[in-house]
Amino acid sequence: MIVFIFASAFILDQITKGIVRHTMVLGESIPILGDVVRFTYVENPGMAFGIRIQHGYIFTILSILASLGVLIYLLIHKDEGMLLKGSLACILGGAAGNLIDRVLHQQVVDFLDIGFGRVRWPVFNIADSAVVIGMLILCFHVFIKKEPSQESKPLKSSDNAQ
Repeated sequence: MIVFIFASAFILDQITKGIVRHTMVLGESIPILGDVVRFTYVENPGMAFGIRIQHGYIFTILSILASLGVLIYLLIHKDEGMLLKGSLACILGGAAGNLIDRVLHQQVVDFLDIGFGRVRWPVFNIADSAVVIGMLILCFHVFIKKEPSQESKPLKSSDNAQ
């Protein structure tokens, strides 16, 4: 299941970016749901959601190291819960999708353009979405999902022997 989540995010991201690169002109915008959802072809040399950074190669190196860290964690902690592993696989799939673009093209294709009139979210892609969804699930897992408290766990026989 983890490989499927990773591969789905990565492959869907790469296919959609390839379609945009080969069917649209840079700067072109196509309405999908009126003005609320558009496909707008932009190239982003920075981070997610159009955030510009200087020294992009440093960000690329840090992205590679972070991706390797997540991959190693997934390989070592095979017994972790599916929610945690699934969220990390989603993050890794998105990170790998954008990382491939940075390495091969020195920039990332963004095309999902959402907003109302002049109030628009920065243009993004499937990889950005996968990372955000993975992070939301990870935050849910870490901060919201509660482990059963010690009080509600049954006592072991050795605990009663006092």
